[in-house]
Amino acid sequence: MTPLSPTASLPSQPVLPNNVVESCGGPVPAGYSRCFALMRTDIGAPVDPSMRVTMGRPGATSATPAGYGPSDLRSAYSFPSTTAGSGQTVAIVDAYDDPNAENDVNVYRSQFGIAACTTANGCFKKVNQNGVQGSYPRGNSSWGQEISLDLDMVSAVCPNCHILLVEANSASNSDLDTAVNTAASLGATEISNSYGGSETNATNSAYDHPGIAITASAGDSGTGAEQPASYATVTAVGGTTLNKASNARGWSETVWSGSGSGCSAYVAKPSWQSGSVFACPNRTNNDVSADADPNTGVAVYDSYGSKRNTGWLVFGGTSVASPVIASAYALAGNAASVVYGSYPYSHASDFNDVTSGSNGTCTYAYVCNAEVGYDGPTGVGTPNGVAGL
Repeated sequence: MTPLSPTASLPSQPVLPNNVVESCGGPVPAGYSRCFALMRTDIGAPVDPSMRVTMGRPGATSATPAGYGPSDLRSAYSFPSTTAGSGQTVAIVDAYDDPNAENDVNVYRSQFGIAACTTANGCFKKVNQNGVQGSYPRGNSSWGQEISLDLDMVSAVCPNCHILLVEANSASNSDLDTAVNTAASLGATEISNSYGGSETNATNSAYDHPGIAITASAGDSGTGAEQPASYATVTAVGGTTLNKASNARGWSETVWSGSGSGCSAYVAKPSWQSGSVFACPNRTNNDVSADADPNTGVAVYDSYGSKRNTGWLVFGGTSVASPVIASAYALAGNAASVVYGSYPYSHASDFNDVTSGSNGTCTYAYVCNAEVGYDGPTGVGTPNGVAGL
């Protein structure tokens, strides 16, 4: 397909700090996606920085959680987590199988005093990409870390939600597309996708399900649009650096330097991105944002992972932000009436405006630099409650 704009740039390869590794390495071949989970290596097993490969040893992980927990996320974003979310089903779509997924998410929930979410009590359901229980794809330790991260973030933000885990046969876009459609067909009210790859087309029906809030991580490679986040039918979610602060909110945020953003090469500008601020002639990523910096990362429990880095770990990446926002949509309970990712634009006052930081260089300054009001890396901002979702 011929791009709409010659000015769009491809995502660069991330320059990661020495204390962070990618769960799913990149780049990936055309037609495939990679997960965007970033794992801290200074909290847990050691790492060889020259090889970027975890070298762990038994028992090297944290015995108790480090990183932000549920109470931190609820405080930072004023989420009504204890009173809302009943009747909502947040779907997590990932590739391959994590055989320990149900056990691990309930270790997380137990640690933080959250009621169990199990197959037996009807809260948790795991299926393959065709919707079948008990016939799962082969296991993959890298995507297993992503699955643990995603399930824990739903539990943190919306403990009253049901959780549907849909495991694609592989990281091919065709398998992931099938899994997203399955999530929609099984009654998900929100679908989170913490993965992506290079832009190739303008639309994809798998990510077009009116009445379901679909979120997608913008990527961890700085400026450059990726899909599925750039589709106009999803809420593209960027990343911030979230720190505790001595102010009225109790928190401060800047653009996380790794957050994806971009001016799409293929996707036409949606109607809700209008006005002089939107200089990019096409779809601009992102719509909203949340914490993604691994150095202000979140606690995650994973007993499958890399077989070496198991237990309590700390993760970042826009893989954190996507399920946080999907779960915030669930708290709002408004997905059936919103039009794709348009709702936050008419409710910008219900977001924390992020006005400092940058994620790279770009043709249109607002695409990669924080500004008052809308900007590419953080969209209209981060949630201040759920009235904007």
